[in-house]
Parts: sequence; structure tokens; C-alpha cells
Amino acid sequence: MQAVDFYEIIDNGNDASVIKLIGNITQQTATPLIERLVFLTKTKDLKSLTVDMENVTEFDDFGALLLVELRQNILKKKGSFSLINDTREIKQILSLVNFDEHKTFKPASQKRTNGFVIRLGETFIEVADSIRFQISMVGSIILCIFHGCKKPSSIRWGDTIAHMEKVGVDALPIVSLISFLLGFIIAFMSSLQLQQFGANIYVASLVALAMASELGPIMTAIIVAGRSGSAFAAEISTMQIYEEIDALFVMGFSPTQFLVLPRLFASIIVVPLLTVFSNLFGIAGGLVIGITMLGLTPQSYIGQTFETLTLFEVVWGLFKSMIFAMLISWISCFYGFRARGGADSVGNAATSAVVSSIFFIILFDSLFAVVRSYW
Repeated sequence: MQAVDFYEIIDNGNDASVIKLIGNITQQTATPLIERLVFLTKTKDLKSLTVDMENVTEFDDFGALLLVELRQNILKKKGSFSLINDTREIKQILSLVNFDEHKTFKPASQKRTNGFVIRLGETFIEVADSIRFQISMVGSIILCIFHGCKKPSSIRWGDTIAHMEKVGVDALPIVSLISFLLGFIIAFMSSLQLQQFGANIYVASLVALAMASELGPIMTAIIVAGRSGSAFAAEISTMQIYEEIDALFVMGFSPTQFLVLPRLFASIIVVPLLTVFSNLFGIAGGLVIGITMLGLTPQSYIGQTFETLTLFEVVWGLFKSMIFAMLISWISCFYGFRARGGADSVGNAATSAVVSSIFFIILFDSLFAVVRSYW
């Protein structure tokens, strides 16, 4: 059945045409009609098109799609489109696809880009607002800590313990594995050089100092930022989007005391403990290399480790891990509170929290290295 059997074109001159649709304009016939008639309206320079529905015996939503395509092609050329002799049944079907709405064709408008000065001003305002919010959040945290010291029962210790489990216990396997492999790699690479000078025993010193002073705290903090920091930001941002934080304000609760302090205290308590495990497993990784490749005994390796490590090195690493824990919890909660919009803002908050936390961890570790070198 050819599509030509279902329409007739009458040329009225002056770039005006009438298309008479005939018979059943349904799913079986509309598809070839769309291909043929839309092609004709695109190739002909028409200023007016009229569709006559007098001889249509059956009509469905596929026929409505045909009329929509014809009208859009004519309106794109700034021509006129009209429909005549349409029955009540046809009008009902056309109403289902909102045929009478959007009668004028509006080309997609290009988004106007702002100038450099406007973008610079918007960025400055956003940064200033962000700094203002950070300062107010820090002040709120300090006030809540003072209030918690005066009244310890106001701190949500149950939530704190739950967060300690998530941040510490759940992260212990991955922290241990990565630290073990890190100590393994450090010992292996350093042994390639120290073996040439017969200084195999100093592999234990190198691994112990590197893990306790630098790599243990920083690797633990990065893992916690990726696991727990993103979770903090996602949880709080979800509450912010669903207006649960506003509900806390209405009920007289402090969101900082209710949400931030448990996460902050849990991180400060647990991250140094994770750092201790990181140091132990890093030294264990070096011990494997010392025994299998360097011919050292466990007693000599462990003895050299205790001889090299001082209390200052261990405490210095734990102190840095506490600072990193404060940064992770503060930054993650900050991005959670700043979330606006829909579901995509949850992912943006989690991503920003992780990236910013890692940046500040490395930045503060660099500052600590400079301070220690001039101490």
C-alpha cells in the first residue's frame, strides 16, 4: 500500500498549497506519509499550507504526529499553517498531543555568555560568601565545643560511637592493606640502593621513619577523606536538600552540635588510632622484604626499628593525623551544608569534599615539614 494513495496535493499558486488527506491516517500509513510530505514541504518554498481533513475516515496519534511535523516545517520558514474540515473526533485526538499549543515556532536561543568582568565579579561574590560561611561555621563549632565541655551530656555520644565505627573499624582493612603494600614498596626500592653499600639493616630505619613521620599519617588521612569524608558530605547534603536541617532549626536543635560535633570527635579519636595501625603494617611490609630479600632476621629488623624510632617521631605523626582528621570532618561538613539544588548536588558535594580535603592535607603536611625543618 503506497503512501501516495492517502493524500492529494493542490497547488493554489503564490507559494500556497493544500494537502488533502484521504482514508485511514493511522500507524500503518502515517510513517510513509511523514517521510514523503515532510520532504516535500522542506524542498518547496511554501508561504502557506492548508491540510484538508474532509476525506479522512480514521485518525490516530500517528496522524497527529504527521500534522505536527508539517506545521513545524512551515513555521520554520515563517509561513502559515491551517487545518480545515477536522471533525470532533480528530480534534479530541489532537488535544491529546497539545496540538493547539505552541503555534509559533521558536528557535532555540543561544545562551548568552557573560563578560570577563561579570564572571570575575560573580566568582568574587561566591568566594566571599564561602569564606563568610566558613568563618561562621568555625565559630559555631568552637561555641558548641565550649558548650559540650560545660555540659558533656549535650554531646550525642551514641552518634559519636557510631561514626567511630564507620570511620575507624570499617576502614581498618583497607588502611592496613595499603600501608602494608606501601611499606613493602619502600623497603624493596630502598634495598636496591642500600644493598650496594652493604647497608641492608638501614632499610628498617628508612621504612620506620617514613611511615611514622610522613606516609602513615598522610595515607591514612587520604583514605579516610575518600571513604568517610565523602560519606559525611553526602549525608549532610541530602539532609540539606530535603530540608531536614531546617527542621532541626525549627525544633530548636543546633545543626552543628547535632551533626558536626559527633563526626568531628569521632574523626579526631579514630584517625590517630588508624595511623598507629598504618605504621605497624607498613613496618610489617618492610619486614617481609628484609627477611626474604636482604637476609635479615626478624630480631635484627625489629631491633633496628626500635633503635631508629623515637617518641618524638611517633607523637609528631599522631599530632599531624589529628589535624588532618579535623580538616577532613570540617571540610566535609562544610560542603554538605553548602549543598543546594537537586540530587546532583549530593555528588558534587561529595566530590568537592574529597578533592578539597586531599588538597588541604597535602598543604598542611607541607607546612608541617617547613615548620619542622626550622624548628
